[in-house]
Amino acid sequence: MTKEQRLEQSETRIFKAVFPNTTNHYDTLFGGTAMHLMDEVAFITATRYSRKRMVTVSSDKIDFTKPIPAGTIIELVGRVIHVGNTSLKVLVEIYIEEMYSFDRQKAITGTFTFVAIDALKKPVKIDN
Repeated sequence: MTKEQRLEQSETRIFKAVFPNTTNHYDTLFGGTAMHLMDEVAFITATRYSRKRMVTVSSDKIDFTKPIPAGTIIELVGRVIHVGNTSLKVLVEIYIEEMYSFDRQKAITGTFTFVAIDALKKPVKIDN
């Protein structure tokens, strides 16, 4: 499989409904909950690309550009954007979809860095 095919096939999309138990006193999604979901999608994306044990080593700049209200649907999209020897970067975007309209807007963007590890938790090469 080519690198381009692996990049395409590792793209990960997850949909969630934003229920009141995940929101703050402004009735918008907790920032920490959003980051948790983003890290999970980034992990799945990194694993699908590398097919190795992956661990998060950093989350880069995360931009919260729009609040995510309760009662909406969110789509999290993860894409590998850089592959190094033992690490890779995953861009995760969260989109808001109104439940009863076709309105869709990007709300949050962030980048996560992962390292491939072996059973002893030592970095290992990612096959390209």
